[in-house]
Amino acid sequence: MKELKEFIIPFVGLKLGEHRFDFKISESFFEYFKYEDFNSVAINLDVLLIKKNTMLEFTLVFDGYVNVNCDITNEPYNQDVSGSFDFIVQFGDEFNDENEELILIPHGSYEFGIQQYVYESIVLAVPTKRIHPGIEDGTLKSDILNKLEELRLTNEDENLINEDETTDPRWDELKKLLTDK
Repeated sequence: MKELKEFIIPFVGLKLGEHRFDFKISESFFEYFKYEDFNSVAINLDVLLIKKNTMLEFTLVFDGYVNVNCDITNEPYNQDVSGSFDFIVQFGDEFNDENEELILIPHGSYEFGIQQYVYESIVLAVPTKRIHPGIEDGTLKSDILNKLEELRLTNEDENLINEDETTDPRWDELKKLLTDK
């Protein structure tokens, strides 16, 4: 897979010390990864690179929103996302990213692509259960919510279900065999 050029940081010409990079992330970033769960995206990414003699320390800090569909009503809403991810890049014989916090790149490398780490950090920052804030505070009006409320079990229905849970006496006799050891 070809890398996104704007997320490749050339570190060879940078002086030792801190360097900051700012990025605006939109839908096109996630289209590159063929990730289609987000309707729209507006995220600011701040990258802090601390260059040292033998390693590079990266801190990715992101803040913004992704527009997703609610799991209950399928209504789109803006889900706030924010977070950070720290990792170290060191030089070695060959590329190795088995450890997510310590990445080895070959000696002689002059640039490093951060797009995969940005992608994973943002996707993992989105809650797995996506519930429209209007459902929680009761302000969302939707046909789906009305239908769900209509189909909700009442106390009477729950009592009927509990009464039907009596077991067959033949099973009770078999259960005694397990406890008679």
